[in-house]
This record gives sequence, structure tokens and C-alpha cells, in this order.
Amino acid sequence: MKYIIIGGTSGIGLATAKMAVEAGHAVVSAGRDPAKFAAAQLVGATTVQLDASDSGSVQRFFRAQGHLDHLVLCVSGSSGAGLFRELDLDDLRNGFEGKFWPQISCAKAALPTLNPAGSITFVGAISSRALKPGTAGLAAINAALEAMVPILASELRPTRVNAVVPGVVDTPWWSRVPEAAKKELFEQLASEVAVGRVGNPEDLASAIMFVTQNTFVTGTILDCDGGWKLKNA
Repeated sequence: MKYIIIGGTSGIGLATAKMAVEAGHAVVSAGRDPAKFAAAQLVGATTVQLDASDSGSVQRFFRAQGHLDHLVLCVSGSSGAGLFRELDLDDLRNGFEGKFWPQISCAKAALPTLNPAGSITFVGAISSRALKPGTAGLAAINAALEAMVPILASELRPTRVNAVVPGVVDTPWWSRVPEAAKKELFEQLASEVAVGRVGNPEDLASAIMFVTQNTFVTGTILDCDGGWKLKNA
């Protein structure tokens, strides 16, 4: 099986690429920053530079790659957070441009060469339903992706379409937070979820591999959040 993983050179995407390689699949891991390629140490995978926000580059990329069986969309961004009264709407637009539109653009561009019996997996975020102040913009971006999943699963059948939704996961997404503050924040957030810890990229990678390989799962939003929804139960 051939996997194409967009945003596959760091964090959840990188962990998924490594897991797919270990399972014996052909893997193309696309990322925007070539500086990350060597650090990723993706032995057995092909790394390709791709700016997924550039629709022309996306079209050329998928034409060049040809046949694929599974598309995993891990591209993300950090824009769009903040209390609504102070939220910069241009920053929110950047959030959509950094995550929603690249994922949708890649999904559409892959269709001509995607195995009809294969799958598309979006990667969202629990901010879509976490109901936390300061995340209205992030909720809008990720909820927009989630809303499309069951409709696409019906429209594109037999191709399976799912989304895996992370909770708090220790990835480079958090690199903008100073290390000491991040440690304190993670300890607080770990105490709020049922499993008592924040996630790691491998937790999400195994969930992604499950929805790509289980041919009886489609139209599903799979929360992999450590029990975030149970914290107030």
C-alpha cells in the first residue's frame, strides 16, 4: 500500500510515516520545510517538499506522485487562537489558510489517482468541541473539517473518509510556548483528562493507522484525546 502523508516530517505526521514504514508500506512524506527532512530520520520513506497552501504546487505534487492508496492530512498551523474580543480576524483567516484549506485542497487533488478502495484521513483537534474560552477560532477551523467528513464519506464511497481528532499532544505545535511554561501547562492539562497524561505523537499515529487499515470504518470522527470529554462528567 502507498501512503502519502501531508505534514509528514514532524509531530503526528512524522510518527505516522514511521509507523507506516515499519508496517511495510510505501510512504511519501511531504513537508514544507526541507530543514526538517534530515532531523526526521525517515528511513524507508520518500520525503518531498510541498507547500500545501499553494494550490498549484498541490496539483503538481499529486500528478507527479501518481497512484496512492491512503492519504493522511496532518498539515496544521497555530493561527486563530485567542479570546474573541481581542481576536485578530486576519489571524483567524491565516488559521483557515494554514489548516482547513490545505487539507481540503490536498484531498480534492488526490482524488484522480486515489485507489477507490483506499482512504482519506483528516487530522483535526479537540478544540472543535472542547468549549474552552480562547479557542473559538480554533474550534471553527477544526469543526469545519469535521463537518465535511460524513458527507464526503457518503459522496466519495467506496473511498473511506475519516478524521482523527487529537487532544493535547506533545508535538512541535507547542514549541512557541517557553519550555518551563509548557511543562507547567502540560501538568495541569494532564490532571484534567481521564488517562492522566498528555498524548504523544505515537498515540495519534496508531489511531490513524487503524482508520486507514480497517475497511469497515468510514464517516467516523475518532477522538484520541485521553478522555477530554469525561473531565466534567
